[in-house]
Amino acid sequence: MASSSDLWTREFNEASKLSDDVSARLAESSSLPPSGPETQRHLSMIRRKITILRTRLDSLDSMTSSLPSRQPIKEKELHRRQDMVANLRSKANQMASKLNMTNSTSREDLLGEGKKSPDDANRLAGLDNYGLVTLQRQTMTEQDEGLEKLEETVLSTKHVALTINEELDLHTRLIGDLDQHVESTDSRLERVQKRLAILNRRTRGGCSCMCLMMLVIGIVILIAVIWALIKYL
Repeated sequence: MASSSDLWTREFNEASKLSDDVSARLAESSSLPPSGPETQRHLSMIRRKITILRTRLDSLDSMTSSLPSRQPIKEKELHRRQDMVANLRSKANQMASKLNMTNSTSREDLLGEGKKSPDDANRLAGLDNYGLVTLQRQTMTEQDEGLEKLEETVLSTKHVALTINEELDLHTRLIGDLDQHVESTDSRLERVQKRLAILNRRTRGGCSCMCLMMLVIGIVILIAVIWALIKYL
């Protein structure tokens, strides 16, 4: 069975690795865009890891305080371990300050919510720090899956919006072409109407001349008939 010292060393190494991971992810965040689903997911992951790191540090503080009662340990070694935990906590607080996180982490805040439902309270009741870390990891996985689905929805909505925009552009061009055709048709109709008016005036003039000629011919024929009647009668 591992001694308390071995457990403390293993726990501290895990917390130290987690601290290095958070530090690396903070450095990566500088290359991300100021906003967007990817950035939000990245920062949310960092916040959750910092919360887990603080929980591990609380566990280390508890283990350090109980070391003298579990096994013989020199006071100098005890202070050294306390300083190691304090330095790691200071680093965690500095990283948290970059994300505007509070300096205290309570059991109720571990899952990232200010208020818990009765079901959540029952889940947290009786859990030690290790249990809380395990529960937090499960919650992180669920939240990551939710963020991935949200990202897929956002991308799908973006594609739909782009398609609608293309359709609107096409309809705008079609309406513009239709306006041009209507204007061209109006111009042609005006020209046809002008030509019809001119032809109508010419037709009226030609009809008057024809009627006059027919009238003259009729008068000549009438005179000829009357002359013939007078001559033979």
